[in-house]
Amino acid sequence: MHLTAPPRQNTGRRDTEGMAVASFVLGLVGLVVLNLVLGPMAIALALIALRRDTPRRFRARLGLGLGVADLLILAVLLTVNGGATWTAFG
Repeated sequence: MHLTAPPRQNTGRRDTEGMAVASFVLGLVGLVVLNLVLGPMAIALALIALRRDTPRRFRARLGLGLGVADLLILAVLLTVNGGATWTAFG
């Protein structure tokens, strides 16, 4: 007796398309807010999508580049502001 349905065979390629798009969107949003969280997420999703041979290779590479840019922007902000990414009013 099987309690679950057998897996569909055509899900892998479609999943990688979603990962490539998600990495692009997370990298783009990460340029503005939450660099430390969204940058590594964009990098991880892009690498997984590229490793699984996504048909949206350009979008995955763009997400990878934006994720790296997120972390570079964070490093520059930390260097310029002496360790604080924002300052309180006053």
